[in-house]
Amino acid sequence: MTTPHLRHQVIRIYKELLYLGREYPLGYQFFRERLHRAFASQAKITDEEKIVEGIRRAEYVKKGARFPIMKLYTNTILAGWDLACFVL
Repeated sequence: MTTPHLRHQVIRIYKELLYLGREYPLGYQFFRERLHRAFASQAKITDEEKIVEGIRRAEYVKKGARFPIMKLYTNTILAGWDLACFVL
C-alpha cells in the first residue's frame, strides 16, 4: 500500500502537467488523453521506489515543458542553424 504522501505527490504532478498541457502544439485534448493514459498505465504500481522514480520522471518532463523556447534556442545552437529564422 502506498503512503498518502506519495499519492498526493502523484496527483499534484498530474495536475501541474495537465496545466502545462494547455499550450501543447497538438492541442489540449490530445495532451490530456495521452497524459491520462500514461498515468493510468502505472496505476497498479505499489512499490514506493518505483512510484518515486515515476514522480522524478514526471518532474523531468515538467521542466522540459516549461521552457520550450529555451529548448528551441539550445537545439538551434547545437545544430548550427541561423537563429534569425526563428524571430518571435
